[in-house]
Amino acid sequence: MDTHPYSSLADGPVVVGTDGSAGAAPAVLWAAEEAAARSQPLHVVHGTDIDVWGASLDPDAVQPILDSALSLVDEAAKQATDRVPDLAVTTAVSRDSATMSLLQAAGEDGTIVVGSRGLGGFSALLLGSVGLKVAARAQGPVVVMRGPEQPAKGGVLVGVQDEEDLPAVRFAATTAGRRKASLRLLSVWTLVQYLESTAPMVQAVREVAEAAATASRRMVGPVRKEFPDLVVNDEVVQVPSPAGALVEASAHADLLVVGTRKHTYAPGTSLGRVTHAVLHHAHCPVAVFPR
Repeated sequence: MDTHPYSSLADGPVVVGTDGSAGAAPAVLWAAEEAAARSQPLHVVHGTDIDVWGASLDPDAVQPILDSALSLVDEAAKQATDRVPDLAVTTAVSRDSATMSLLQAAGEDGTIVVGSRGLGGFSALLLGSVGLKVAARAQGPVVVMRGPEQPAKGGVLVGVQDEEDLPAVRFAATTAGRRKASLRLLSVWTLVQYLESTAPMVQAVREVAEAAATASRRMVGPVRKEFPDLVVNDEVVQVPSPAGALVEASAHADLLVVGTRKHTYAPGTSLGRVTHAVLHHAHCPVAVFPR
């Protein structure tokens, strides 16, 4: 396999956002373990957004807010080093928004880790939240935690659409190898309902759809060659809902990796229906990888 520029994203720095909420703690712990596995320091970030909502505040009123934010990142750093004692941890408090603070800290090759539930008390990730904004705009992977920590299930799952997902598969394979887990490539596809009774040249349409759907099978050989010590399985399924199939499969995984195409001409645009659905409903952490 040729070296792909995205390959280094599995080895880049790890940045985690914290807001002091219960949902942030699993993100900090997951990020700490991932940073240690990469032999990278962990960077803990909190964005206060003071430059927006606090622009009219007296400086004496701003300082207590910054002091409180410093306490938040210090506590998160302690959580990280309690989990991984020898881990190098840096912290930063920004006056910018949480989204921009995380994006700037991660740069082009960092992995951002966020919780799916913040201080607002929402039980699921909502459109417009920090997690969705970061995932839509980051140049590298974004890992969104789903609820509290769970016992390891021993597997990394990656959704495969076509060959453009090869970098995401590499990322998933590298992560699985570090965690001594297996890798499962899952191609899920659907044919338009009732197509056979309404459209001409139906067989040709079906053949094209089925050829696209077998992308995982075309990748599995090269992946096994590149990662010879990794247990790699692949599966192709026709389903009514690709998102539903990935969500169901995520119940048996430690991490679900999905590729998403970023729109550089329109930052913050939709990640797509499948990505949105798995971010809302997956049973394990979700890594959104730029296609």
